[in-house]
Amino acid sequence: MANPTIDFFYFFGSGYAYLPVMRIDEAAERAGVEVRWRPFSVRTLMRENNIALRDQPGKMRYIWRDIERRAKWHGIPFVKPPIWPTDPDELANLVATVAFAEGWGRDYTKASFKSWYLDGQPLGERTALNQVLTSLGQDAAEIILRANSAETLAAYAAETEAARQLGIFGSPTFVADGEVFWGDDRLEEALAWAKGEHPARTEARK
Repeated sequence: MANPTIDFFYFFGSGYAYLPVMRIDEAAERAGVEVRWRPFSVRTLMRENNIALRDQPGKMRYIWRDIERRAKWHGIPFVKPPIWPTDPDELANLVATVAFAEGWGRDYTKASFKSWYLDGQPLGERTALNQVLTSLGQDAAEIILRANSAETLAAYAAETEAARQLGIFGSPTFVADGEVFWGDDRLEEALAWAKGEHPARTEARK
């Protein structure tokens, strides 16, 4: 019998996404749940909902401090808040679309977030992106060319549309059997839902 599955929707450039990127595999393995990693353009959906975090400095101060606290809680490395905002062309996300199509998306995602958070490199910037891709044994110039292709842009837009149809508005978000859980702090609930062990799900069956 196949393991239950959750979808992990996330955006390169989302501060909170760093936390599940670094811990979701271990948490899912413990729970016996498979994870589908799905990068999408949360920036597009936020614009549609008139959400602009860069215009809320007080909230951003809280977010970076909260991420630091949660990283310490989970034993995840944290140096300082990363360069933000970053990746204006969403190139890091587009490269991820190529990477997942070829089967190395998880390694690319983790390497990218480490470069951003731990090495202080801007996401999507060519030098940093070249370093990440080269470290994974990829031809950076070829991958970036394909990332900007019509095919990749269409695939990325399709994932964003899938998120839109699910009612997703932020990153990270987990979806289990159509149930949406927003935020890193909802990961364990999403895993429980996927396994049929969440109290709200089990009570509904009575």
